[in-house]
Amino acid sequence: MSGIASARSAPKPAAFLDRDGVVNHDDGYMGTRQRIRWMPNAAKAIRRLNAAGYLVFFFTNQSGVARGFFTEDELNTLHDWMRAELAAQGAVVDDIRYCPHHPDGTVAGYLEDHHWRKPSPGMILDLMAHWPVRHEGSFVIGDRPTDIEAAEAAGLPGFLFEGGDLDAFVAAVMAQTSLR
Repeated sequence: MSGIASARSAPKPAAFLDRDGVVNHDDGYMGTRQRIRWMPNAAKAIRRLNAAGYLVFFFTNQSGVARGFFTEDELNTLHDWMRAELAAQGAVVDDIRYCPHHPDGTVAGYLEDHHWRKPSPGMILDLMAHWPVRHEGSFVIGDRPTDIEAAEAAGLPGFLFEGGDLDAFVAAVMAQTSLR
């Protein structure tokens, strides 16, 4: 077994970060890179998590797809760009899950209350099924009660971020979760 394969299979704690309102400002239906405004010290926060050995994931409701504001292809292009922008600053996002569904949408094929849609824990559980996540030390950071509900449903602590310096918030959460 190669060193990379064995390192990847070793369980690690994970940080599950909501996207809009945590990593970037939530200005409503963020479908293009021109609309992204990074939260202060977002890359620094992710670098902190990377350096501490955490897996870093984004999990995000993206009903803009169901509402016809942007396509899944456009959303995936945005996510690729976001990961590249963060990586250029030494911040690695290991994976992303999103839910494009909403029962009040207008685009056929997306009109449901999907089991991945927060407050359901589907996105978190899927990431945990595909990555070697260690429950102990893992946590969720979100900006809405639905993010915290999804965390609790997945058996993880959730922390409500109200904006500002993401790195300072992540440092405080890491200190708190390491004491558990």
